Amino acid sequence: MIYGYARCSTNEQQQDINRQVRELKQQGATDKTIYREYESGMKVERAELSKLLDVIQEGDTIIATEVSRITRSTKQLCDIIELAKTKHIRLELGTFVVDCTKELDPMTEGMLKMMGVFSELERNIISQRVKSGMQNAKAKGKVIGRPATTADDIPNIFYKHYPKYKKGEINKKEFSRLCGVSYPTIYKYLSIVEGSY
Repeated sequence: MIYGYARCSTNEQQQDINRQVRELKQQGATDKTIYREYESGMKVERAELSKLLDVIQEGDTIIATEVSRITRSTKQLCDIIELAKTKHIRLELGTFVVDCTKELDPMTEGMLKMMGVFSELERNIISQRVKSGMQNAKAKGKVIGRPATTADDIPNIFYKHYPKYKKGEINKKEFSRLCGVSYPTIYKYLSIVEGSY
């Protein structure tokens, strides 16, 4: 059986996983055998990866478009290699093939572990650059993150129903339903309008 694993760090609205899925299908995986995940590669506990590692059996193949899709943690990669050796499966990570259906060549295992080290290093460098960029932007007086909500940003529908709330005709739950926003958002809008935000 050929199983595919596709992963992006952020959700599907922000990152497109379809390129990986297309490539995995070209290598023999199907919609039913591809596990899709939106998690950091440094996160060890990942639901879809855990499911995949549980279902594989001797002689199966796991494919991913590159080593960093499976994991960016060197330790976890070593654990996956050990599992592959125990279960006698094949790993195809990009152009790199690790065939554990027979005895694993020490040079191949060493190369894969080195790729894992570089994948983790790359992730750490990216993380460091992002933090440095944010600190630099803050030093220049730029606002990082979402801009604060002001009374001008609150939708008109809130102001339409606000008098009913003030008179006690509706409670917060009804207010949020009428405005089509979540309960915490109504709290936020009320605190802005009433000056306590």
